[in-house]
Amino acid sequence: MLDTPPSEIPTLSLADEARDPAGFAAALGGSFERFGFAVIADHGIPSELIARGWADTAAFFALPEAEKRRYFTPEGGGQRGYTPFKTEIAKGASAVDLKEFWHVGRELPAGHPLADRMPPNVWPERPEGFKDTFLQLYAAFDRAGDRILSAIARHLGLAPDWFDPAVANGNSILRLLHYPPIPADAEGVRAGAHEDINLITLLLGAEEAGLELLDRDGRWLPVKPPEGAMVVNVGDMLQRLTNHVLPSTSHRVVNPPPERRGVSRYSMPFFLHPNPDFLIETLPGCIDADRPNRYPQPITAHDYLHERLVEIGLVKK
Repeated sequence: MLDTPPSEIPTLSLADEARDPAGFAAALGGSFERFGFAVIADHGIPSELIARGWADTAAFFALPEAEKRRYFTPEGGGQRGYTPFKTEIAKGASAVDLKEFWHVGRELPAGHPLADRMPPNVWPERPEGFKDTFLQLYAAFDRAGDRILSAIARHLGLAPDWFDPAVANGNSILRLLHYPPIPADAEGVRAGAHEDINLITLLLGAEEAGLELLDRDGRWLPVKPPEGAMVVNVGDMLQRLTNHVLPSTSHRVVNPPPERRGVSRYSMPFFLHPNPDFLIETLPGCIDADRPNRYPQPITAHDYLHERLVEIGLVKK
């Protein structure tokens, strides 16, 4: 366990994962146990690819509303394509989030056995090159996520490749987020307090202030990564799998101060999911007399995801 002051999430380097796998795993696991979050530099996603991603994201969200809505399919639960402003709501919240977003999923070949549970991607006509940019970014996030999962496995006393078959065809989603300018009297916040559904989330774009986590003492702590670093947090699936050894921490995106309310905020989270048929069953090494099994009934990743999408309003019962 890290003995770190409450306001300081340590910045780790993914380059250390290759040089000192055990040391990196211990540092990463300690940060997750303490905060549910980690900050990771040297994540390996090329800066020029990220720059293309930001440019294409801004260009898409600048399109006319009617054009963007051509790519919105309400019956799809927001799993692919466009989701309009003020659609998603945090579990238990009274006001919808002040954001719009686009989802890119895994590209599956024709006739793939998981195609019935992982819908095909939707691609806009504009901006040019959008598909190529985000297929490359999706693959880059996938590779970084595999390395982080390997470190998590080491920390939990599992084989370094334990997660490999679990995520080989994972239903991971790359979300392109736009928080538009808002008036001073806007109802709600850019993203209400919530926990993520998936195994882990890899986030770029948190340098712009707003992201906060709920620390164990009840205070909201700003998450302030160095320029270009990635913020990674534990999701509910991993929390359940580890019997809360690794906690899924509540977090939110608060509205900016008045002088920044006329400025858009963009971010790029990659929600790393296991395969839809992966059984989320508590790891035996995370159960003991002091930590009895909270989840004696396992559930598939697909069923768990569906339950949560209903809760946040993206899927209707």
